[in-house]
Amino acid sequence: MRALLAALTLLLGLLAAPIPAAAAETDLAAGKTATASSFTDVYRAANVTDGDTATYWESANGSFPQWIQVDLGATATLTGLTLRLPDGWPTRTQTITVQGSTDGTGFSTLVAPAPYGFTPTATVALSGEARYVRLLITANTGWPAAQLAEFEVYGERGDGPGPDPDPPGTDLAAGKQISASSHTHTYVAANANDGDLGTYWEGQAYPNTLTVALGGDADLTSVVLRLNPDAIWAKRTQTVEVLGREQGESGFTRLVAPASYTFDPATGNRVTIPVTARAADVRLRITANSGAPGGQVAELQVFGTAVPLPDTSDLVADVGWTPANPARGDTVTFTVAVRNQGTIATGAGPHGITLTLLDGSGATVRTLTGSASGVIAPGATTAPVSLGTWTAADGRHTVRVVLAADSAELPDRRDNNTSDHPLSIGRGATMPYDTYEAEDAAIGGGATRIGPNRTIGDLAGEASGRRAVTLGSTGAYVEFTSKAPTNTLVTRFSIPDAPGGGGIDATLNVYVDGAFHKTLNLTSRYAWLYGPEASPDNNPGSGPPRHIYDEANLMLDTTVPAGSKIRLQKDAANTSTYTIDFVDFEQVSPIANPDPAKYAVPSGFGHQDVQNALDRARMDSALAGVYLPPGDYQTSGKFQVYGKAVKIVGAGPWYTRFHSPSGQSNTDVGFRADATANGSTFANFAYFGNYTSRIDGPGKVFDFSNVADMTIDNLWVEHQVCMYWGSNTDNMTISNARIRNVFADGLNMTNGSTGNHVTNVETRSTGDDSFALFSATDNNGGEQHGNVYENLTSLLTWRAAGVAVYGGYGNTFRNIYVADTLVYSGITISSLDFGYPMHGFGANPPTRFENISLVRAGGHFWGAQTFPAMWLFSASKTFQGIRVSNLDIVDPTYSGIMFQTMYDGGQPVNPVTDTVFTDVSITGARKSGDAFDAKSGFGIWANEMPEAGQGPAVGSATFRNLRMAGNAQDIRNTTSTFTLNIE
Repeated sequence: MRALLAALTLLLGLLAAPIPAAAAETDLAAGKTATASSFTDVYRAANVTDGDTATYWESANGSFPQWIQVDLGATATLTGLTLRLPDGWPTRTQTITVQGSTDGTGFSTLVAPAPYGFTPTATVALSGEARYVRLLITANTGWPAAQLAEFEVYGERGDGPGPDPDPPGTDLAAGKQISASSHTHTYVAANANDGDLGTYWEGQAYPNTLTVALGGDADLTSVVLRLNPDAIWAKRTQTVEVLGREQGESGFTRLVAPASYTFDPATGNRVTIPVTARAADVRLRITANSGAPGGQVAELQVFGTAVPLPDTSDLVADVGWTPANPARGDTVTFTVAVRNQGTIATGAGPHGITLTLLDGSGATVRTLTGSASGVIAPGATTAPVSLGTWTAADGRHTVRVVLAADSAELPDRRDNNTSDHPLSIGRGATMPYDTYEAEDAAIGGGATRIGPNRTIGDLAGEASGRRAVTLGSTGAYVEFTSKAPTNTLVTRFSIPDAPGGGGIDATLNVYVDGAFHKTLNLTSRYAWLYGPEASPDNNPGSGPPRHIYDEANLMLDTTVPAGSKIRLQKDAANTSTYTIDFVDFEQVSPIANPDPAKYAVPSGFGHQDVQNALDRARMDSALAGVYLPPGDYQTSGKFQVYGKAVKIVGAGPWYTRFHSPSGQSNTDVGFRADATANGSTFANFAYFGNYTSRIDGPGKVFDFSNVADMTIDNLWVEHQVCMYWGSNTDNMTISNARIRNVFADGLNMTNGSTGNHVTNVETRSTGDDSFALFSATDNNGGEQHGNVYENLTSLLTWRAAGVAVYGGYGNTFRNIYVADTLVYSGITISSLDFGYPMHGFGANPPTRFENISLVRAGGHFWGAQTFPAMWLFSASKTFQGIRVSNLDIVDPTYSGIMFQTMYDGGQPVNPVTDTVFTDVSITGARKSGDAFDAKSGFGIWANEMPEAGQGPAVGSATFRNLRMAGNAQDIRNTTSTFTLNIE
């Protein structure tokens, strides 16, 4: 963004003489400590020596001169500098003076002030000796601040290193997990190895301990303690003891006896403590500080040589259960696959598995055992082992899995053999069908299981559970055993797009107990979007794909009894390649006319036939409404409902079905009603639209404004933009609905909508927030309160969040299950107004989120921003009155809970205030291993590095009874602006 703005003021600069070839061999500044006169947002001085031109330093805006300097660690004979800006930035000229110093206090001019053109690189030839090299910048034609991505210094390090040179080797503590016995205010432990001398850790009551985990044993040579070398940090002494422990040990031993060390800005404010020992964890114990009431460390550096990890197997459990989100009374089947993440193969086995189910009090409910046999190669995973079943009961449970130690598994690799996994019953919608995951079914004929991964546009990455089954060869099949009688089949599938876009049609054969039963018709017309993540289209040439799955449904010819084997098979006549995500089986029957004397019936199945029946019901006082018998209804526009309250009821969504014109795309169909129809009912039918892309405005089945007291029940909606959009709609009831494969929100209430009840609704694959509440005021200025969203399931949202709440007060969201969001958070709580007039969050009654599971949620969007399972964004309006309780976050894609604040003109707009979490569990926030790995693995993250132009989170939040396990880092808060109160 800054680069684009800078393009408005482009000027060509002057290039200095090139660096002599001999001088370009070694960058003496690489990885060294950089400091600056100021910085903006997350554009800190440390960015100029990190070797990454995508990160950069930027000074305070509108305030020249500014300086940045690097400490080479020893006096060097200098021959030249290479100064870089990020690749792709427009050319600009910065006026720079080069200065040098041997002690960091007195600087002399090495190169007189001159303009340097950045294209995006500038070079400076110089001569002289210095340990500290400083750039004094007085002008920038491209931006009202000094800017630099990389500061490279070339020359030859002298024999006289000057005071306290850097030890040779790599700092083994940089960026590693670090903790402290205490901290003062916002001066947390993570500040002590973030590469920034401008941040620091400070302890409270003595003794203070600061401990860094190196990630494995190392043969240590020294520990370096640093404070900010700025003269404002007065000379001080600290009494420090160094302790350590080797990998696998429980207790610490003394490595260096307590001693008093002097920190002096005149010599770099750095102390080097020689250490000769082997340790995996290094601890400082500080008992005195003449300059502060607690120990202080800006950077804790540990030097030495990492000891290669010994070869070992390393067993971890991949735990699963079906159904994925069980309801009370469901038969839950538990499986465990054993994964070897070690460096050598396991023993031949058997590898024992014990699964214990615990209730909320910790009491044992059920114990199941089993084993996986055979050698498990490094990186390999066994097939899932079925351990047994349990009849689900309401409440919060813990699934504890213990793997027997392997003969090739060293003791220090056995901690992760035991793992806990939360399982809560009674969250989400209770739907009348059973869902069966393809990867858990029987396969054959060359079918292959794929996944897991979390890649956008990938067949596994966009599947539920991030796994699926591909049928690529003739004879390949996936076969499901029915748990209950069924006469219907729904499958979520993917088949390829046409080369030029627009989709293809294909068939797939259905078998029951080995006999051919019926052909299932499929199309990819409504899937496969490409290009810009915020506004993808149907053109394959516009960019990478996303939204690559769709669903198809089929009425079977008969009722198939429980225990039957229902197979999807690719035969010779089925000419595509098929990926099957899951199937639904449901036993259905038509709903009869509730009272033939009181319900008008259309004379046919055309659009006008239905409108005529609506008009008859409106004009005849003896009629209560319209009954829609079983049939496929053709509709080409909106039905108009007005004049009185009417009941529009069908025979059920499998039988009464509205279809948009097959030869068209993006036809606006559905219902409109005005306040004269308040109290109307819409129930028991389905809408299958023909939308192939998002168009804002039309495409809503229910496009309601300024109405009240209506009921929408037992609906099925697909291939529309939204099912429901309510602007100033009050006391509405929306229940027992299924919303699938729409291009925007599943449902959204806005503009003072109050007292509404949304219950028992499942969404799958929405193209915006599945369930949204937006307190905009462009149509109605009233507050938005008293709404209850409960018993909701959101699956596979491919753009935006499962649940999104923007402002309002006194609204409740409870008993909710969200899984497998593709690019965004499971739940968004935000005070962003999107440019509309809007109410922020009110304080009383608060906005409540209760009894919620977020599973495999989060993703990356808007370029390089990573989203957590739950995102709290204090933005353009007041952020307050948030209460979250009984929240379980499981296996988030990047992080569990993230706090973020909007900035305007470099200043935060609104802080997070009055926000309390109670009974929260966050498990499995692991490093992502992708391009966004540095922004992953945090259980709770006070975001210090959001998008360009923004800044660190501001405000505070309180957590009570917080439980975390299996996260790469439980809490990351390196800000000085956000406080986490853990009670």
